[in-house]
Amino acid sequence: MKYLLIIATFFLLVSCTEKNQEVAYVEGKAFGTTYHIKYYSQQEFKAQKGIDSIVNSVNQSVSTYLPESDISKINRGDSTIIIDKTFEDVFILSEDIYKKTNGYFDPTIGVLRNAYGFGDVKPLQEIDSITLDSLMQFVGFNKVALTSEKTIQKKNPQIYFDFNAIAKGYGIDLIGSYLEKNGVTDYLIELGGEILAKGTNLAQQKPWIVGIEAINSDIDNRSFAETIPLKNQAMASSGNYRKFRIDSLSGKKYVHTINPLTGKAEQSDVTSATVIAPTCAEADAYATSFMALGLEKSKKLLKSLPSVEAYLTYTDSLNQQKEFLTTGMKVKAAAN
Repeated sequence: MKYLLIIATFFLLVSCTEKNQEVAYVEGKAFGTTYHIKYYSQQEFKAQKGIDSIVNSVNQSVSTYLPESDISKINRGDSTIIIDKTFEDVFILSEDIYKKTNGYFDPTIGVLRNAYGFGDVKPLQEIDSITLDSLMQFVGFNKVALTSEKTIQKKNPQIYFDFNAIAKGYGIDLIGSYLEKNGVTDYLIELGGEILAKGTNLAQQKPWIVGIEAINSDIDNRSFAETIPLKNQAMASSGNYRKFRIDSLSGKKYVHTINPLTGKAEQSDVTSATVIAPTCAEADAYATSFMALGLEKSKKLLKSLPSVEAYLTYTDSLNQQKEFLTTGMKVKAAAN
């Protein structure tokens, strides 16, 4: 679940900038949430229509909530589907991040998400060690492959893809590319709390300013831990402090971040992760990864990712809430 909020004013009225570009504002619904986009342009184009087309295309490719989407058909065991560029791009990037995180980012955990009640089917009534062992045979990105014929090969037909931790970010990147193809160089996209910022806020001649929500923030009166400038970067966040499920029979709490190596829906010491990366798909995926990795493994991984910055909150050995910021994130926080 994403908990980023923009601290930026979106103007409904048209105004002009020094570059003689008009500011435009577009909002709507996509991927089960809402989006708000502010951009500067010297020419008019049907932005809303183009954005809706992109959202529909991504959904038809990788949405598990559409029974006739490519991913749904593949999840049902259809090995004849010729995947499109969206599925291919998401698959390849997922495989790369799967390897870099040593398996902590794994979109084949769909059977586990469904079992715990975070997917698109009813949860299992009981998940004991035997049940978990049987489910784990269907988990592992090393058990799937993209063939030269652009089909997906699975070692077991019951392997279930769930690209929710990367697909929305990828969709935002596509929307950004669409704006750029129409001559837009300065824009801010916020979709479901994920952000892509390019160029600058021309009205203020400054970088776009966004905020990281504090984990103790009141949902009706939100507060922010940090505000930072973003330019030609994306930001995404993940946290377990609001999204979880309590089993009605056992009373057990299941958090939405699942450890792909153990199969357990248990919270690590990291309670929230906010990530800045070159693309929103990467920021989206790494934010989810850090939740499962825990603090020390996340810090080690971050050292190998020079283009990725992070703000992590975690619980220490005394059960006190702490925060960790990479050097780049500290610089950004200090600059604003």
